[in-house]
Amino acid sequence: MAQTTFSNIDQKTGWQSCSACAGAGGTGPVATLSSASGVSSPSKDGNSRRFTIGGSRAYANALWWKQLGANAGASHFVYDLYYYTKTPTAAQALEFDVNQSRNSKKYIFGTECDFSGTHTWHVYDPYNRHWVSTSIACNRPQAYTWNHVTLEFNRTSTGKTGFVTVTINGSKHYFNRSYSPRASSAKEVNVAFQMDMNKSATDYTVYLDKVTLKYW
Repeated sequence: MAQTTFSNIDQKTGWQSCSACAGAGGTGPVATLSSASGVSSPSKDGNSRRFTIGGSRAYANALWWKQLGANAGASHFVYDLYYYTKTPTAAQALEFDVNQSRNSKKYIFGTECDFSGTHTWHVYDPYNRHWVSTSIACNRPQAYTWNHVTLEFNRTSTGKTGFVTVTINGSKHYFNRSYSPRASSAKEVNVAFQMDMNKSATDYTVYLDKVTLKYW
């Protein structure tokens, strides 16, 4: 199929969010959360989106996602974005996902940069509903610096969620992992971003810019 590109997703309206649903079993501790577009600084193109998590509950999470319509035929995905934070020590982890639901299956291409635990990239096993640590290092970013992340996924020939590569600030690494999907009646493609609080429940903000999804 022809390649489809969604550019500047951070500028689009209709982002959805939740807190408890982002925790273990969908019933995690609740955080306060907010998001707003049209941020001129910091920004790469003059129009970034701000995401903020707060509250007093240790290890609480906040999840945002943007629906992009359904496409059952898409099997290769490239999620590309820049992120920026002034207080990187406050983040337990950051999560970047693409989700596709088709033919009664949900393919969760979930990735997580675990700054405070294993200091590695994790990938999500949707069928068994747990994270799997990889050997790819994920170091805490510098403050006041834009970081470029590109993630490549595919639905494999055997119908699994294939994790292909992650490129961080120009350094490419290969996941070479795949997992079975879970059941779902939905029909969708979306991108998602999650912020995890640390044990001190320190409030922090992350800015996303030039968020792009390509699929074919």
